[in-house]
Amino acid sequence: MIPARYSASRFPGKLMQDLNGKTVILRTYEATKATNLFDDVFVVTDSEIIFKEITSNGGKAIMSIKEHECGSDRIAEAVEQLDIDIVVNVQGDEPFTEVASLKKLIQVFKEDKEKQVDLASLMVHITDEEEIKNSNTVKVIVDQNNFALYFSRSPIPFPRATDVGAKYYKHKGVYAFRKEALLDFYRLPMLPLEASEKIECIRYLEYGKRIKMVETDVEGVEIDTPEDLERAKKLWK
Repeated sequence: MIPARYSASRFPGKLMQDLNGKTVILRTYEATKATNLFDDVFVVTDSEIIFKEITSNGGKAIMSIKEHECGSDRIAEAVEQLDIDIVVNVQGDEPFTEVASLKKLIQVFKEDKEKQVDLASLMVHITDEEEIKNSNTVKVIVDQNNFALYFSRSPIPFPRATDVGAKYYKHKGVYAFRKEALLDFYRLPMLPLEASEKIECIRYLEYGKRIKMVETDVEGVEIDTPEDLERAKKLWK
C-alpha cells in the first residue's frame, strides 16, 4: 500500500512532479510493483488527480472515503475489508524502492512464529551532526533486540557524554504491519506524545505495540523539497 496525499506543507503537489519523464508517484508505484515481493500493490489516495494518474497508466488505486491525518489511517481504511495478513507501507515520495530492505521487513514476519512483532520498520545509521539535529529527520532508539524504544525529532540519545559509542539511527518511513495491529492503530485515539512529535508510529508504542526495527544501509531519497527532487533526478540518471 502506497499512501499518497496531493497536498504537502513543504512541497505542495510533490507526488505529481516530473521525475525524468514520469511523475514521482508513478515512479514509486512502478518500482514497488517491480520488486515482485507482493501479491498486490495499490496507491491509496484522497486525490482524484493522483487516482487518475495511477489508473490511467494501468495501475491500481483506492480512493479514501474519510479524511485522514496520517498514512497509517489511510491504509487501515483501505485494507479493513481485505483478506490479508501482512500489509507493507511504502511512502509515495520514495521512488527509489529498494528490494533488499523490503525483503528484510517481510522476513521479520516469516521468522516471528510466536507473533510477538506487531510491525516492522527500517532505520539507517547516521553520523552527520546536522542531520542528527535536524527536526525533519526522525530518529529512533532501540533495545538490545532492535525493538523500538522511542522515536523523536530531537537528537536521541542526547549526547551528554560523547565518548560512549552511542549510535544515531534515522527512521525510514517504510513499514510492514500485521493487519490487526494496523486496525488497532486506526481505532485508537491519538495521545499526547504522538501529537507533540507529529510521528505516527509513537501511537503504537503508547498503546504497547512492539515495533521491530531493521537496519539498512540504503538511505534512498525522500522527496520533501524541490531540492530533493533535483537530487532525485540526478540519481535517477
